[in-house]
Amino acid sequence: MLNDQEYRAIIDKIRAADIAYYQSDRPLFTDAEYDSLYRAVVEFEQQNPLLADPNSPTKKVSGNVSATFSPVRHGAPMLSIRTETDATSEGARAFDRRIRKDLKLSETAAPVRYRAELKFDGLALSLRYERGVLVQAATRGDGEIGEDVTANVRTISEIPQRLRGAVVPLMIEVRGEVYMRRSAFETFNERARNSGGTPLVNPRNGAAGSLRQLDAKVTASRPLSFFAYAIGALSETDDWREATNLPTQTALMETLAAFGFKTDEHARTVDGADALVAFHADVLRLRDALDFDIDGVVYKVDDRQLQRELGWVTREPRWAVAHKYPPEEMTTFVEAIEVQVGRTGAITPVARLKPVMVGGVTVSNATLHNFDEVARKDVRVGDKVVVRRAGDVIPEVVRVVLEGGGARAEPFIAPAVCPVCASQVVREEGEAVARCTGGLACKAQLQGALLHFVHRKAMNIEGLGDKLADALIAHGSVSRISDLYSLEAPKLISMERMGEKSVTNLLAQIEASKTVELHRLIYSLGIRHVGETTAKTLAKHYGSLDAVMNASIESLTMAQDVGAVVAQSIHDFFRQPVNVDTINALIAAGVTPQNPATAIGASLNENVAGKTFVLTGTLPTLTRDEAAAMIEAAGGKVSSSVSKKTSYVVAGAEAGSKLEKANELGVAVIDEDGLRGLLG
Repeated sequence: MLNDQEYRAIIDKIRAADIAYYQSDRPLFTDAEYDSLYRAVVEFEQQNPLLADPNSPTKKVSGNVSATFSPVRHGAPMLSIRTETDATSEGARAFDRRIRKDLKLSETAAPVRYRAELKFDGLALSLRYERGVLVQAATRGDGEIGEDVTANVRTISEIPQRLRGAVVPLMIEVRGEVYMRRSAFETFNERARNSGGTPLVNPRNGAAGSLRQLDAKVTASRPLSFFAYAIGALSETDDWREATNLPTQTALMETLAAFGFKTDEHARTVDGADALVAFHADVLRLRDALDFDIDGVVYKVDDRQLQRELGWVTREPRWAVAHKYPPEEMTTFVEAIEVQVGRTGAITPVARLKPVMVGGVTVSNATLHNFDEVARKDVRVGDKVVVRRAGDVIPEVVRVVLEGGGARAEPFIAPAVCPVCASQVVREEGEAVARCTGGLACKAQLQGALLHFVHRKAMNIEGLGDKLADALIAHGSVSRISDLYSLEAPKLISMERMGEKSVTNLLAQIEASKTVELHRLIYSLGIRHVGETTAKTLAKHYGSLDAVMNASIESLTMAQDVGAVVAQSIHDFFRQPVNVDTINALIAAGVTPQNPATAIGASLNENVAGKTFVLTGTLPTLTRDEAAAMIEAAGGKVSSSVSKKTSYVVAGAEAGSKLEKANELGVAVIDEDGLRGLLG
């Protein structure tokens, strides 16, 4: 039980949190912590009404208006709705009981009909349309006055600039939520991390911060979406209003969809408490699969006349409630910071946490993404941190919560050597990710190296997938990729799910791969920055594996399309003793690289040599790989994109955008017969 002093201290905390959240897009508390503080204020005021602060956050809408943007007075107030923080089914039943009591319904009366919707975790927005044209967009602000963000809102493709329909209202305010999809958020942050930029804290803050940019170009560069779910002010008399009947919340949503707005496709119109409970449970199961964040569901009395009868109380409608789910952000403590080595050698710092329940799942580990992020967030062992989990995304440390002036641990220092193989850790200029240089020597990278080695565009060994690769490594049968060529049938047959026929086929595939084209072997080694095209370039330019291995950086840069970064990577790879030992073991096992491109070099086709081809669509008799091999054998180059430098586009059935681009640029388009004609 709070005393008066504690009550007022919590109010001050909530006010500071509201300013940080709504004006600076910088949350001070997790949702769970904020809700806990808010509940404490509500309980104190219910028990001590004479001591309640008249300016309590329970008496007004959270949020303020920034002086950065022009103020906009809403035609109708944008108020919040009551939050039911009991995440169990009882929360839905309690709301239904209150509604039935307020409507004075007997126990035998028919169930109340509700509109059940998702509770989006974004930024509330009001859109004003006059004669169907968007004229103004404003944030909620303090509920009465918001901020003018019209220029930024015009960059959001999901918000119509003009309402659909032959007859539209003279004036209408459409309310909804601006949000950022999880996939868009992850893509944006990945690019930011890789380019040294600043990642967004979470999708909600990403949406709010993007919408409140001073430069609309910045907003346009960020992927924002919008759901409509209500209306505000509406012109009193006009043809549309007289012709349109909106008796229910369901009818209102159908009207907004007809105007061209995206609405909640998961919403339902249901009857009674049991149906609300079922909706709450169904959406909870669906929550992780959604591509956007929600923190609960919303129940609204569907009949709009009943809504008017129920009315409002202070800052909230009596006819609606938000029913929350377990929070997806919680605070805990960092017990250690360790590093993990991925399949490609990428080294990722990981926070080992004091276990905490986040979104219904116990979290004890969270990614810190890269060492720049550790430094930027200044995460240290012993710190109190906010941890976020959303859907299937790996939990992450969002920020440090600094409390008091106590001493902290020393800043985390990134390792100079790989914790698995002790090879040097490097970070290339312009990249945020540090990597182990151990390559084929690093056991942490072995599975990735093995699966890349057997890929169809590399050594083309079918029948060896993730599970078998894991099993071979776990059993000690493969400690480096050359060990594939010493596998024997009895050991393979003894492994789970490996029958005699599967083993025979796999061993035949391994044996057949010994006679391999040189470019496939080069590609199979997994040299950083060396893809299939560069491998083919190296095979053509040098003609033998020894020549590639002994090439200087200067020599490598003379090969077509091999720049300084790629040349350095190739040179460094072949200076690692373990990589040379592995290649020697492959040769000793009978792997004999062939270079047909060099063998036919004297008879290159003058119609094709030096020309650039792009393949698109399905050819009648040739696969794309076969067509590409024929072009390259004749001295041509195959590219994946069409440009002014493209010589020919070879188009088959169902050719798409590449064919359109060729026609747009005036690039010659031929079919399979035309290609065969050039090849002679």
